[in-house]
Amino acid sequence: MHKLSHILRLGIKELTSLRHDSVLLLFLFYAFTVAIYMPAAGSIIGVHNASVAIVDEDHSALSRKLSESLLPPEFQTPQALPYDQLDASMDGGQYTFVINVPANFQADLLAGREPGLQVNVDATAMSQAFMGAGYIGRIFQRELLNYTGQADAAANTPVRISGRALFNPNLEGGWFLAVIQIVNNITILAIVLTGTALLREREHGTLDHLLVLPLTALEIMLAKIWSNMLVVVLCTWVSLEVIVKWALGVPLAGSLALFLGVTALYLFASTALGIFLATLARSTPQFGLLAIPVIIPMLLLSGGSTPLDSMPEWLQWVMQCSPSTHFVSLSAAILFRGAGVDVVWPDLLALATIGLLFFAIALARFRKSLAS
Repeated sequence: MHKLSHILRLGIKELTSLRHDSVLLLFLFYAFTVAIYMPAAGSIIGVHNASVAIVDEDHSALSRKLSESLLPPEFQTPQALPYDQLDASMDGGQYTFVINVPANFQADLLAGREPGLQVNVDATAMSQAFMGAGYIGRIFQRELLNYTGQADAAANTPVRISGRALFNPNLEGGWFLAVIQIVNNITILAIVLTGTALLREREHGTLDHLLVLPLTALEIMLAKIWSNMLVVVLCTWVSLEVIVKWALGVPLAGSLALFLGVTALYLFASTALGIFLATLARSTPQFGLLAIPVIIPMLLLSGGSTPLDSMPEWLQWVMQCSPSTHFVSLSAAILFRGAGVDVVWPDLLALATIGLLFFAIALARFRKSLAS
């Protein structure tokens, strides 16, 4: 009972110190409101309002038909561009796509000579460029088949394939992005809050005062973990209800209670990692330098930004040792697919195992740092 009382009182002390830290409170507010709403509302995955120019050297009915087939909201109204300005406009980044329709294009097509049509793509636009080039190719192919009277023949395929989008019928990129932003912010805050709290006590000398009391390293660690866990879980719950569900209108199909429980388990692992990094650093700036190369791979390679299946196989195996990989998988399964414990238990077990391992390593290192 004494140990539980010590852990409870130390945790309350952590919450009190956080309450008086206006910078961290402001950061918490920003991380779970603005930093989630703006990327989800402003980032559009796919082609939207892409700039297009057409170099029409044919001046035929077909070239005009191709130009008119590129419609909003995917594309802006195509702009006419002289041939001698094609290279300069691409070099200056004025257009994402510049389409060159050569002279006698319509006549050569009707004569069966297979004329060429050049689509110049500014590949620095990333997803707009790659997906947009495919859109333009399919749109032009449809228009050319209609023009040559081959549309009916192309439609008579032996198999009719119909696609069905599950869990996100309208393919809204912002839905998943909002949840990934929460996952990323939880990762950053879990590591930063605990690490900076420990270093702040060491720099202010309050850690030495604690060591005078009959307290163990385990009690100090557990107090820091539960207090920071409580703050982040509460912020996550408010953010899901207010920002994700209400402001962004994202329908969450799964159990919010199960997700918050998984979040607490993930925080157990992440805060232990933050304490471990804090024991390696001698100052807060040094802790920041240590935390950055740890946090960035956890954010970028966990499966939220890039699917794990797209990564090299050796990297997939390495990232299975990261708690963020399992947390991203659990978040998508619970919140969007409505999965229960009977479905997600392998990731839960892996996350718990990694958390216990991180905690044991951090505790051993923390005890060593206190003894030195």
